[in-house]
Amino acid sequence: MTDKIIENNQVSIMGKIISGFSFSHEVFGEGFYMVDISVQRLSDSTDIIPVMVSERLIDVTKDYLGSTIQVFGQFRSYNRHEEKKNRLVLSVFARELKLTEEDSDRVKSNQIFLDGYICKTPVYRRTPLGREIADMLLAVNRPYGKSDYIPCICWGRNARFASGFEVGGHVQIWGRIQSREYVKKLNEESVERRVAYEVSVSKLEYLG
Repeated sequence: MTDKIIENNQVSIMGKIISGFSFSHEVFGEGFYMVDISVQRLSDSTDIIPVMVSERLIDVTKDYLGSTIQVFGQFRSYNRHEEKKNRLVLSVFARELKLTEEDSDRVKSNQIFLDGYICKTPVYRRTPLGREIADMLLAVNRPYGKSDYIPCICWGRNARFASGFEVGGHVQIWGRIQSREYVKKLNEESVERRVAYEVSVSKLEYLG
């Protein structure tokens, strides 16, 4: 049963380590740490993806800055309470990883597959230039009754297709994880630069 659940959330990313390891939390004596990975897009831009790793997978006391790493795992979410409300925090949970030489053959460096359920009515819109976009929030079940809530963004005909999905609908998607900077207004005087993470959908299937 557990193996079946794990299959519904699969991530593979490859990129450069651009931060040290910062302690996150401990479970039954096992320490978990956060590290940032810079993943190249097909264009010249990059996505900065936070990865949670166990101290049992890699020596978190070493300096790996600039090293290329391949990570296999899941895209996970949790709610962090701040400013009197909850904020959805997303990261890749590493199940396996390996330090590697950069592959010049342009291996697929950022892939994700999710099998989940629509938990909010998709929001369809057009950009000022007429590009079609639809935002979806997908609930992906984890073992032991938990779920991850993953924001997904569709473009073009996929956006039109997704705009008709109903809450509770069963969906499978393929795509990549992307990071996006935005400015959050905290009050009249101050703003804060933040980073949002979402799945850019390249293919999707509606299973009803």
